Amino acid sequence: MGSFPNSVQRLIDRFSRFPGIGKKTAQRMAFNVMKSNETEAAELAESIMDVKSKIRFCTICGGITENDPCNICTDPKRSKDMICVVEDPQDIFVFERSSSYRGVYHVLGGMLSPLDGIGPDDLNLNKLIDRVKDNTEIILATNPSIEGDTTALYINKLFSEKNIKITRLARGIPVGSAIEYTDEATLTRALEGRTSL
Repeated sequence: MGSFPNSVQRLIDRFSRFPGIGKKTAQRMAFNVMKSNETEAAELAESIMDVKSKIRFCTICGGITENDPCNICTDPKRSKDMICVVEDPQDIFVFERSSSYRGVYHVLGGMLSPLDGIGPDDLNLNKLIDRVKDNTEIILATNPSIEGDTTALYINKLFSEKNIKITRLARGIPVGSAIEYTDEATLTRALEGRTSL
């Protein structure tokens, strides 16, 4: 079997470094770039360079932005006494798509994971402590994993002496799924978090 020309192989190798992109998908992407015209290829390259040169982290929440502070932190219609704590900047956009949350965010930049050597000092916790005032609600939107649970418990303990409300996202059976396909842990959490009709 013949090998790809060096420039094509390098592009395939670059694409295959993206999470969830295997060799076959990387090859399709590389061939798509080859089939595109010069303008489209230049626009792709320019978009990549723009992301690297223009995107920065908001000094207030840690989200990604071109303007610091970000549009969410500077929006006067946002409730500053409701802070949704997320793991990564991309998590903010999942909430924003729902258009149901009108508070602000705080990005931790990871989860506590002692086995991986990630402790409290590795997370963006000091800025969170500075932002939280009396009567603030912290909504913990960490992932439903051991690391997410550990991080949520740590943050809860961190603020236990303060006059604030700490809540955690509800967990349960996803809309549109069937109970017969739900795992035991999810079903247990759904039962524990049941609400009145």
